[in-house]
Amino acid sequence: MTNHFVDMMNADVVMLCGSNAVENHPLAARWIQRTKERGAIVLCLDPRYTRTAAYADVYCKFRSGTDIALVGGMIHYALEHDRIQREYVTQYTDASFIVNEKYGFHDGLFSGYDAAKRSYDKSSWTYEVDADGVPKKDPTLQDPRCVFQLLKKHYSRYDAQTVSSITGAPIETFERVCDIFTSTWAPDRVATWLYAMGTTQHTHGTQNIRTYSTLQLLLGNIGMAGGG
Repeated sequence: MTNHFVDMMNADVVMLCGSNAVENHPLAARWIQRTKERGAIVLCLDPRYTRTAAYADVYCKFRSGTDIALVGGMIHYALEHDRIQREYVTQYTDASFIVNEKYGFHDGLFSGYDAAKRSYDKSSWTYEVDADGVPKKDPTLQDPRCVFQLLKKHYSRYDAQTVSSITGAPIETFERVCDIFTSTWAPDRVATWLYAMGTTQHTHGTQNIRTYSTLQLLLGNIGMAGGG
């Protein structure tokens, strides 16, 4: 998480992923208990059934190493069910920015990939700008080249059936987690995401955290009391 433990008191939903806080961070867990007593819902995503999993209101087991597909499915759920805080997304993220027309994603690779060097030329990973160098925007989020529409297209592959086949997570449980967590798209609700070394010290640790951030930004939970 990126907020202080005390701030969990302001959360309506607490997600624990890659963190066995009840056993490994007992002082933090006391604040989770306090917000739970206020009526907050505690969710747990973990390959192992831990004390944190037993403590959670909803526990979803999944295969180790499939975090990106799992959270990608949550992002897909939020987008497909229009559970995004549109004003927040439009005003405080780059969702409305128009992306360079040379940018693309095909067969698992982004534009600019050099197979010989096994690296990317990122020159196409830019925004379109006006004469003053200011990024062009579409506040309606309808332009097919805006960040929002490209994001939606990218995550369209992560439907519940696909996510379940990759992660092993039961569809019914996964969709229940999605429903509860994305309910915080509403302006009067907020969720926090607690993670630890179970996701950071990982082959794709940085990408794991980026998926959490993407989801939280869509829901408008970054920079909010009880969010992060």
